[in-house]
Amino acid sequence: MSFNALVVPEDPANNGYILKPLMVRLLEACGKPNARVDVLANPRTRGYEHAKALLRENLLERYRHKDLILFLVDADGKDRRGEFEALEREAEERGAHLVCCAAQQEVEIWLLAGHREKLGAGWQAIRAEVSVKERFFAPFLRENGNQKAAGGGREELMKETLSNYGALLQLCPELAELEHRIR
Repeated sequence: MSFNALVVPEDPANNGYILKPLMVRLLEACGKPNARVDVLANPRTRGYEHAKALLRENLLERYRHKDLILFLVDADGKDRRGEFEALEREAEERGAHLVCCAAQQEVEIWLLAGHREKLGAGWQAIRAEVSVKERFFAPFLRENGNQKAAGGGREELMKETLSNYGALLQLCPELAELEHRIR
């Protein structure tokens, strides 16, 4: 039996290349090895507030037939738990199964977890950096990505990170919690 999940990101153009392989692997670990994972591309989200508004306006209704809707965003130095709890309650009231998770501090950190030796800083300092995308990810992608590939090589680099999935969960406890909640 198939399992269908929809990922609602802040930025599908870039984050989709990180989030899709990550969620395929995470759902596999949750006993859904044949899960179909789609990243919302239309309408195209433009940041956290826009994505949150779209969820409330029509995405929960439009996609409630999905087995799971995942709202995966950047924490950006904020505690989003209260907003996430409200969104998840609202989704449940509308007959949709929504699970929210914020990356500390940005989604790109999940990819970087598998490439720590190339970053030139300690992991805790990298995770604490609110501007991790600008300070660490952009230079890393320029140096290690494939600029000719879609997403600049994000998908390939994420798959390298996923080759040690257990370490990823240890380094990014929010992902371990997400897996636990989905199970």
